[in-house]
Amino acid sequence: MHILFLVSAHNSLSQRAEIALTERGHEVSIAVVDSAAAMETAVAAQAPDLIVCPFLKTLIPESIWKRHRCLIVHPGPRGDRGPSSLDWAIELEKSDWGVTVLQANDEFDAGEVWATNAFSMREAAKSSIYGHEVRRAAVDAILDALNRLVLIGNARPAPDRSASVALGPCLPLMTQEIRQIDWKSDRTERVLRKIRAGDGHPGVLDTIAGEPFHLFGAHRERTLRGHPGEFLAQRNGAICRATVDGAVWITHLKRRDSATEKHLKLPAMRALARSGVECDLPEIGVSFDTPVEEGATYREIAYHEHAGVGYLRFAFHNGAMSTTQCSRLREAYAHARAQKHTKVIVLLGGDDYFSNGIHLNEIEAADDPGEESWRNIHAIDDLVKDIIETDSHLVISALAGDAAAGGVPLALAADYILAREDVVLNPYYQHMGGLYGSEYWTYLLPRRVGRFRTERLTGPPFRAIGTTEAIRIGLISGTLGVDLDDVRARTARFAERVAHDGLHQTRLEDKRRRRAHDERVKPLEAYRQEELARCHECFFGSESGYHEARRRFVYKLPARDAAREEPTRRAARNAAR
Repeated sequence: MHILFLVSAHNSLSQRAEIALTERGHEVSIAVVDSAAAMETAVAAQAPDLIVCPFLKTLIPESIWKRHRCLIVHPGPRGDRGPSSLDWAIELEKSDWGVTVLQANDEFDAGEVWATNAFSMREAAKSSIYGHEVRRAAVDAILDALNRLVLIGNARPAPDRSASVALGPCLPLMTQEIRQIDWKSDRTERVLRKIRAGDGHPGVLDTIAGEPFHLFGAHRERTLRGHPGEFLAQRNGAICRATVDGAVWITHLKRRDSATEKHLKLPAMRALARSGVECDLPEIGVSFDTPVEEGATYREIAYHEHAGVGYLRFAFHNGAMSTTQCSRLREAYAHARAQKHTKVIVLLGGDDYFSNGIHLNEIEAADDPGEESWRNIHAIDDLVKDIIETDSHLVISALAGDAAAGGVPLALAADYILAREDVVLNPYYQHMGGLYGSEYWTYLLPRRVGRFRTERLTGPPFRAIGTTEAIRIGLISGTLGVDLDDVRARTARFAERVAHDGLHQTRLEDKRRRRAHDERVKPLEAYRQEELARCHECFFGSESGYHEARRRFVYKLPARDAAREEPTRRAARNAAR
């Protein structure tokens, strides 16, 4: 079946859905659209058998839904309606929620239901729930809907009397008036809930030193105290603010856009400084290896040991790694590498992202984006080199979250690469204005999948891949289940088995021999210099499209050629089969 995705952005959900449908033999085309006219153009060009909308903010026009079956993915259970569904679920502390696939008609979220899936809510930010529970339930519901469609053909979906629920009221868009925090009366749990309900987008609008900022990335602080609303401390760019019964860390801010100027989401202290807001706060650090109860405070990097295994967690916001973050992670990795009583190091990343490579927002905000790009790529290269050259430990990358661009070779620098079953991998750079990339990818990717597949993975047509394909081609070693708790448990069992099954020393000696052989064939430094020469052209060359592409990406501006690129992408995909 030829399926057309109409999406407002080709995000992780639509990418995962594309992977799942492609694995089942369907042909999937993607159209990123922002208007009825753009949708009509895409539908006319593709002539699909079915239209699926995994993430669409624009109403489908009657001219399309009357002629084509259009399935809408709504992030709410059967009967739920409205544009802020998941936001309201968090705000109203729902214990269970769901996803519904329904057919587009003339009423918002009120079409015939083709499939629905429920899940339990957890205490987490909206973006995290969307990237795990919603994404998983949505893909399963899309597959269920397609199975029913194949069975009944052009008929309407049969009513499910047992699960039938009357349509509820269409909940309104959650406005900033509803999201607003009252720092003089809101308790910590309420502040956390409000910020988490707006995480990713749109954030919670607040005022700091008389200036309007959207707040993102809330974490509980159990020790620091102050007057309600008072700013108490900073840590790695985040700021700590007192509530009536405790305090919260806020990791990122975004200055409110004006009619003439758009602003970036940045680490809180950076955003304040860039807006001219003076905020003289003490830096209250916490060492990456200091034992801290989970959820007791905020820190990006943490290291702990158990049963001869060192676990290094680095939960960077949206998986982006700035120059300073790379340097701090490299310092933590050096600590893990220096431990003589451990045999294995596990690179955990974060729950939502393993890594997405260099920090494009920080680069865009720099006085000289080219120079900051150069510093950032060197910093992440240094980290990857340390991992590749580790001969004292076996190293495991355990991906609970997605990886993209430089985050993929960062994972591949390890000896074993394991991933949550529905992780999405985007192992390419060139979509960012022809960016060549570094992180020793020209060594690491061919080492695992060969040169031919490396070209397929990194060149156009750019596409995400799932773990089934990644295992088949040798990109990753295996999977770790789906549930986050299960992923952690399976990671620990695998790491401890590698450490204690009696073959550790043999594996270590094999690793040293392979690395020595590879170094004789071509030194790591040669790969790095070749990659950096190409990156230098991207960062400083007069013909580079990288800076414009980065600007459009970080400000969420539409890609200029999106409408023209998809037919080319589809043709290239068909030719490659």
